[in-house]
Amino acid sequence: MNYELTEEQELLRRTVRDFAGSRVAPVAEELDREERFPYELVREMAELGLMGIPFAEEYGGAGADTVSYAIAIEELTRIDSSVAITVAAHTSLGTMPIYLYGTEEQKQEWLPRLASGEKLAAFGLTEANAGSDAGATRTRAELRDGQWIVNGSKMFITNAGTDISACVTITAATGDNEISNLIVPNGTPGYEISAPMKKLGWHASDTRELSFKDCAVPEGNLLGPRGKGFHQFMEILDGGRISVAAMGVGLAQGAYDLAFAYAKEREQFGRPIAKFQAVQFALADMATEIEAGRQLVYRAAWLKDQGKDFGLAAAQAKLYTGLLSNRAANAALQIHGGYGFMEEYAISRLYRDQKILEIGEGTNEVQRMVIGKLLGL
Repeated sequence: MNYELTEEQELLRRTVRDFAGSRVAPVAEELDREERFPYELVREMAELGLMGIPFAEEYGGAGADTVSYAIAIEELTRIDSSVAITVAAHTSLGTMPIYLYGTEEQKQEWLPRLASGEKLAAFGLTEANAGSDAGATRTRAELRDGQWIVNGSKMFITNAGTDISACVTITAATGDNEISNLIVPNGTPGYEISAPMKKLGWHASDTRELSFKDCAVPEGNLLGPRGKGFHQFMEILDGGRISVAAMGVGLAQGAYDLAFAYAKEREQFGRPIAKFQAVQFALADMATEIEAGRQLVYRAAWLKDQGKDFGLAAAQAKLYTGLLSNRAANAALQIHGGYGFMEEYAISRLYRDQKILEIGEGTNEVQRMVIGKLLGL
């Protein structure tokens, strides 16, 4: 086994860490408070090549591996989850379906703008009554005279409503017991996007409800073979879980960093609270679990890069790091005491942002179901 990162991966880590510290950290609290999408940061990340890390250079991407992608998402989440999920949802969910299943014509049409970060993409799977039961989609698409006529709605969709959003790939029932995926360009008549949804966390991330009313999409916007949509989005979710697991590690690391610094500065009973065994034990547990979670994430990413089955590893990493980030954020806020309850301290934002990591891309309960199935239970 070789646990050392390559020179390219180490360089990427340093680059993203520097960017997150110098450009994201100074504005993260303001963006969160104003619930403002970080357009300028997205533009800068595009210039750095962070919006298309795992995509081939011929389509405008960076041509890097999944481990590199996980490292970048981890480093962004250390500072701010809204920025990180903007990149992760655009990459793993919005652009990846076109990259994996699109025809060459579809790739040439969409990928150069998406992989370069000029435009954002979204993925529409969840519905009001189809969350964990993702196959229970009610959105329907009927083929008429060379067009798919789409009717239905999608819920909790990331990146669909920004000024730089290009398209959303949606799941739709195209027949009895048949689900397909369709690319719906922004601005298509009948495709309506709600106002931004109010959320507990991820305030600077774009989250919307989408509705489709006799929305006509060209027949050529079918993604992959008709009726293969369920298989496609299950594969997409497997890959997406690696990025959300990387977010779990990143948030836990960010919470640890804040708690570590605060414990060394905050004095009680005449000495820094870092000198008290209870605080030391909390930090020791956090550091140990973070390293364990990081190895789970990197292993899942490595398996994917090697072309090996990675579904089990991705589900395990996602489950563990979701729980890890919960424990870390809670312990870090506890170390901050009353100040941690104040919005002016970054730990309060991390605490709010954390919970969705146990819900999105499959809840903890769904991850256990997936793991049980893949273990042969």
